Amino acid sequence: MNTRKLGNSDLHITPVGFGAWAIGGGDWQFGWGAQNDAQSVAAIHRALELGVNWIDTAAVYGLGHSEEVVAKALKEWQGERPYVFTKCGMVWGADRQVGYSLKAESVRRECEASLRRLGVDAIDLYQIHWSADDLAETEEGWAEMAKLQQEGKVRWIGVCNFSVAELEAAQAIAPVTSLQPPYNLIRRDIEAELLLWCERAGVGTIVYSPMASGLLTGAMTRERAAALPANDWRGHNAEFQEPKLSQNLALVERLKAVGARHGRTPGEAAIAWTLRQPAVTAAIVGGRNPKQVEGVVGAADFRLSAEEIAELEG
Repeated sequence: MNTRKLGNSDLHITPVGFGAWAIGGGDWQFGWGAQNDAQSVAAIHRALELGVNWIDTAAVYGLGHSEEVVAKALKEWQGERPYVFTKCGMVWGADRQVGYSLKAESVRRECEASLRRLGVDAIDLYQIHWSADDLAETEEGWAEMAKLQQEGKVRWIGVCNFSVAELEAAQAIAPVTSLQPPYNLIRRDIEAELLLWCERAGVGTIVYSPMASGLLTGAMTRERAAALPANDWRGHNAEFQEPKLSQNLALVERLKAVGARHGRTPGEAAIAWTLRQPAVTAAIVGGRNPKQVEGVVGAADFRLSAEEIAELEG
């Protein structure tokens, strides 16, 4: 699989990476329902076998469990170790409720905990998950990230879900390697300003939810959306409910048509659409078993024509 340089770093990453949100399990506030850890490890290994060279997780996914599953997959993997990206800023207590903190001591505590759970000496890319409501706290957290980088605990530092103003504030403190925003055919707002800013600033862009959290894979139906378990956050999301659900499923029909012409899945077409953007370095692709991974990793070398892009955009 070809690789692309990520922002100002020395990381050359594949156009798709393995996303480990769902494999955190369902026993937390933003879970995807119950998961099978053995299948999760097998999914990671299949992605690596197919050439993927990075895994994106977060401390909060499953309240530490996703990082533990990633660590198990790394320990059992016989090949070259992939890059490991994780995040801080979303914290939890004994009540398992998720909160937010970018206080310096919290960021450092999270980093140490992630290093232990992942079983690595350094995190390849450490990211702020969400900015704080208070810009001063965001700046405090980012300054601590820079210290962790200087100490060698993390190799490169990036952010997720930041605005242009927040990116500029962070950039004034320490160079930003990457931005991780949501981007797919349903959510296109980053095109207006963020992608252009990142391209000009030399900041890498790793997009998440390129298949809209499973909506654009071709596997989601009205019946399945209605039957999502109570511990799957998607069941409470407006995109999975009417009237938006019908609009989204109509979009899937276009993805199916475009993909079928090339022997590709709707999910691969959805991911390829995000990768058509020169400012997008790579896309995070989740998978909960090897078969799911096999149905989407091929997006890395799938090129859509201008006519197909126009067809998908309707």
